[in-house]
Amino acid sequence: MVYREMAWCVLLLFWVVSGLRPGARVLEADNKLRSAAYDYKDGLSKAILFFEGQRSGKLPVSQRVTWRGDSALSDGSPDNVRLVGGYYDAGDNVKFVWPMAFTVSLLSWAAVEHMREISSANQLGYLRQAIRWGADFIVTAHTSPTTLYTQVGDGNRDHQCWERPEDMDTPRTLYKITSGSPGTEVAAEAAAALSAAAIVFKGVNSNYSARLLSHSKSLFEFADRYRGSYQGSCPFYCSYSGYQDELLWAAAWLYKATGEVSYLKYTLNNQGWSQTASEFSWDNKFVGAQILLAQMYHSGKSSLERFKRDADSFVCALMPGSSSVQVQRTPGGLIYYRDSSNLQYVTSASMVLLIYSKILNATKIGGVNCGSVHFSPSEMKAFATTQVNYILGNNPQRMSYMVGFGNKYPLHLHHRAASISSLEVHHAKVGCNEGYSTWFYSGDPDPNRHVGAVVGGPDSSDGFRDSRSDYSHSEPTTYLNAAFVGSIAALIGEAGDGCLQVQHVNGTIDMNDAA
Repeated sequence: MVYREMAWCVLLLFWVVSGLRPGARVLEADNKLRSAAYDYKDGLSKAILFFEGQRSGKLPVSQRVTWRGDSALSDGSPDNVRLVGGYYDAGDNVKFVWPMAFTVSLLSWAAVEHMREISSANQLGYLRQAIRWGADFIVTAHTSPTTLYTQVGDGNRDHQCWERPEDMDTPRTLYKITSGSPGTEVAAEAAAALSAAAIVFKGVNSNYSARLLSHSKSLFEFADRYRGSYQGSCPFYCSYSGYQDELLWAAAWLYKATGEVSYLKYTLNNQGWSQTASEFSWDNKFVGAQILLAQMYHSGKSSLERFKRDADSFVCALMPGSSSVQVQRTPGGLIYYRDSSNLQYVTSASMVLLIYSKILNATKIGGVNCGSVHFSPSEMKAFATTQVNYILGNNPQRMSYMVGFGNKYPLHLHHRAASISSLEVHHAKVGCNEGYSTWFYSGDPDPNRHVGAVVGGPDSSDGFRDSRSDYSHSEPTTYLNAAFVGSIAALIGEAGDGCLQVQHVNGTIDMNDAA
């Protein structure tokens, strides 16, 4: 990077993170400013590898995470259906289709928007495998036009035990939605996931892509015709935002995948559902739908202006220095939504912010106005970059929140499979209570390093307790990692694989080397 670009980057990141605007009085002149380069390609490869450690079912010979084994090979047997495969959502052994589908949606969106960057890191094939592992299960779980299995495993019983997936003997209870017992959120999210995945595979396997689209259309019709809020996975995944966000999200993806005007008309006829939001999550998809439809607005579909305005509002709610900022930040500069797995919201916000900045750049739009304050696409990208770099190590703890990245990272995950020695090492079955007494409460590091896992992250003061029992901060999830894939992929190809890494601590700006 030439000196002029480096100087611009220092200045830009300084005022974005500090909340100051250009021309404002700068802070202490003796703050040290040093560059910290991160290997985003390495981070991407690890983030994708994580999904192989979350696999359920019969593992392929190409499995790279060798401390995992086959598991849950009889799933679905109570109903004489085959529900083998898919992903365990987090550190437990339950398969929840709603967050699994969101995971597939995010991974597919990353592949659609950042194919060139992911290909340059030689990770596109692995990413497609990760997408297909989840998409195949969703297709399998959609056993009829009006039946979708939404959960495998009793969450309460599962959480009472600490067992490897390979030893699991808790009830594999089945949950499903039907026309008589609907769950619009999960059916619509499944439709979104499969239509997004269909785009990814369109030029690779047209027959598979067509199959995904067929199921996607059927699921969307099911979700829309038999409306009813999904509460079947409570208390673990409860719907708070309702189902209108998922219906818009699914319709937007179906239009993007098919070009069929009926789906575009659906979003227009229901644009009154759109709400301004400051988060993008497994529960609230409004921002995702708005970004997709804003992209179409900027491509000439002026009737979608409502969604463009709402997408802009998300930027204004997030960006430091905005007159309408709604999201707080920690002293170290991390955006902070809530204490439980905060990094899931950080990664998803960063992902959509990076995608939107790319859209604005591509369409030659100057940026977003937030009252009297204007944010250019470069400024939006710079702020999102600080969030990615915080996760990778530029934070007050001087640690990476991704396992296996850097020299210091979490060693005691709230994760059953990672915390108990593999079958190859410990051949005997580990029972429900033995798992807790021998492994959960052990102070030793995880015997299996779950490389690529991004944990829930620090608290509101940038503190982090590396404790297996602290699930709010030490548990990884598939959708958190999926959003991080979408975030870090956007940064591949940056000069030096990243601009200067900014840290905002106790009212001062400090730029430090990665831990």
